[in-house]
Amino acid sequence: MAAAAAYDDDPNPTAKGDAHLISRSLLWVAEKPRVQRMVVHGPLTQRVVKRFVAGNHLEDAIASIQELNGIPVGGILDLLGEGVVDPAGASAAAESYLASLKRMDETRVDSTVSVKLTQLGLSFDKEQCLRHLRGLAAEARSIGKTLEIDMEQSQYVADTVEVYRRLRSDFEDVRLAIQAYLRRTLSDLERLRDLKPKIRLVKGAYAEPEHLAFQKKREIDAQYRFLIDWLFENGTDPAIASHDEKLLSHAREAARRTGAGDRGFEVQMLYGVRRELQEKLAHQDLRVRVYVPFGSAWYPYLMRRIAERPANLGFFLRALAQG
Repeated sequence: MAAAAAYDDDPNPTAKGDAHLISRSLLWVAEKPRVQRMVVHGPLTQRVVKRFVAGNHLEDAIASIQELNGIPVGGILDLLGEGVVDPAGASAAAESYLASLKRMDETRVDSTVSVKLTQLGLSFDKEQCLRHLRGLAAEARSIGKTLEIDMEQSQYVADTVEVYRRLRSDFEDVRLAIQAYLRRTLSDLERLRDLKPKIRLVKGAYAEPEHLAFQKKREIDAQYRFLIDWLFENGTDPAIASHDEKLLSHAREAARRTGAGDRGFEVQMLYGVRRELQEKLAHQDLRVRVYVPFGSAWYPYLMRRIAERPANLGFFLRALAQG
């Protein structure tokens, strides 16, 4: 099962074809139970986990966001875990998200909350999922915070887009993640055009087949640039979730061209990835947020972070070698 969709990559691999093959192979291997047991229970992986995950507990994430706020960079709180299979599990997840919102209010941190709909029951009861989501959106509004919806694997896209549309009738400030590499993405956005949707544009990091998703980096980058332009022309307050400075420059140009300006969109990045760029952009007076995951169900999320970039894989292997 998937955690949040990946943000776009730093564009510096030395062999793009080889890097892509390695990434897809690693995602495939990571799904094997034996590999998961070895990584989850291996003490040597904890150094890597700490780089990309704030900690096991909500207070770990709050502390990380408070540190980011001092830069100043905002947070996006993310409770790891997904694929809930029963109503009780969905209710428990909703309560955990609610506790996160209340703690954000108590500590006055600058943060949003991003939710995964499979945690709230999307895969077995769409209406229950929507009820939980409405409750969380109402709580977020009451404390002056906003809610973001993660996008998961391709089989959940249609239902996620439908739930977002229905939620938007009462909560216009909710933001939806959309994956640039899926071939269906432009059609999904066109169906939302009348809403002037508030979108987080991510690359996408699941091992989707070629008939569903673009596979080559140059194709994904071209689609990403095209969708940036679409969002500035047809959306509201877009979030460009990328660590690629060329794509971020394209977003700034689109913002200037459409009159939005540098404050008319957000840059969103991942915890543990390119901290120096986060600080640089914040000091240029851009609105920057960092996706801060926490929780014990970190394995799927960690494997996608490692698969995204050869540099991350190298960091992982060095940590193993050093013990």
